[in-house]
Amino acid sequence: MSSEGSAGKAAAEAKGLNPGLIVLLVVGGLLVTFLIANYVMYMYAQKTLPPKKKKPISKKKLKREKLKQGVPVPGE
Repeated sequence: MSSEGSAGKAAAEAKGLNPGLIVLLVVGGLLVTFLIANYVMYMYAQKTLPPKKKKPISKKKLKREKLKQGVPVPGE
C-alpha cells in the first residue's frame, strides 16, 4: 500500500511543476529584471544628467593652497 502512495506522489510531481521551482523562477526573474532596469537607468542618467558640481572650497583652504604654491594671497 505504501508503494502505491509513493507512485501516486511521483506521478503528481511529474504532472505539474514543483511549486518551489516556480517561486524560485519568479523571484529570480524579478531580481534579474530589477538589475537590468537599474543598469538601463544608470546608463540613461550618465548620458542625460549634467556632471556633478564640485563643492565650493572655503576661503581658508584657498589661502592654504595658494601659500603652498607660493602665490601671494591678496590682502595680506
